[in-house]
Amino acid sequence: MTPMRSAVLEAVGKIAIVERAVPEPGPAEVLIKVSAVGVCGSDVHYFEHGRIGDHIVEQPLVLGHEASGIVVGFGTGARHHHLGQRVSLEPGVPDLTCPQCRAGRYNLCPDIRFFGTPPINGAFCEYVVLHQEFAHPVPDSLTDEAAALLEPLSVGVWACRKGRVGAGDRVLVNGAGPVGLVTAQTALAFGASEVVITDVNPQRLALAIELGCTHAVDVRGTALRDIGFEPNVLLECSGLPPGDAVRTVARAGRVVLVGMGGDDIPLPLPYLQEHELELTGTFRYANTWPTAIDLAATGRVDLDRLVTGHFALDQVSTALTTGRHDPGSIKPIVLPNT
Repeated sequence: MTPMRSAVLEAVGKIAIVERAVPEPGPAEVLIKVSAVGVCGSDVHYFEHGRIGDHIVEQPLVLGHEASGIVVGFGTGARHHHLGQRVSLEPGVPDLTCPQCRAGRYNLCPDIRFFGTPPINGAFCEYVVLHQEFAHPVPDSLTDEAAALLEPLSVGVWACRKGRVGAGDRVLVNGAGPVGLVTAQTALAFGASEVVITDVNPQRLALAIELGCTHAVDVRGTALRDIGFEPNVLLECSGLPPGDAVRTVARAGRVVLVGMGGDDIPLPLPYLQEHELELTGTFRYANTWPTAIDLAATGRVDLDRLVTGHFALDQVSTALTTGRHDPGSIKPIVLPNT
């Protein structure tokens, strides 16, 4: 097979198109021709800063972890797919043997290998290999873009599971970025009776209403304490300090921190204690793809509506920076094989 093209982060702010050998699938792995890759905020952060927390880019790295593709080859013992099968890629492969994996919490595996997280290369390239258990077949009703965006939808599914969102819940989603928008849709699909979403971007708030949110609040002009809404579940997707949002939560409510914030954030501990709020974080997801596929395939979550641009592999730099100057940008998609 001829060499493949990869968009490689060679230095902060510098992407180069590099020819590399097509990877060989190992035992129980499949070779996947990449169809579509969503641009995530973490990709942008690595591009602009070269690190996220303790994850530091120390050598050339291929970014991209929201991906879909077509199975075109098999490693030894890979039997779960057929040639030409369309799949959504779950980008984190754990060791499957540690105590967290054995307990079903494989997202907390300390040795997980996650696409686009140093030093593991991601999917801004023409071909990748992946363990067969993490290449999820998708129905033909899903577009390549939607199949790729099952990854951020899985973040929303995991957040709603952690918050135990169910019938009749009143949910506040802080932040109407891509994760906030899929999390809000998931909360509605899980049975929430009211979902209020906040942001500072009017275009995203308008889209949130179109996608089913019961109310959208521009917090540039309205303080959270003044919206007159007392949720019993807060899904914090903005990455900003959640103190004001926490103070709106009803007694015995649940707070889920989804967006990545600073290393240290202030919290209103007296309010948390006096109202007996449950507070938890989230880290990626586990066992979410079947639910995400069902939500998207049945139309209860609209992923295609989030797509705001398509880019070729040699336009990855543009895809990573389009959000700087376009307030309407939500989810750029890279098409590596076009």
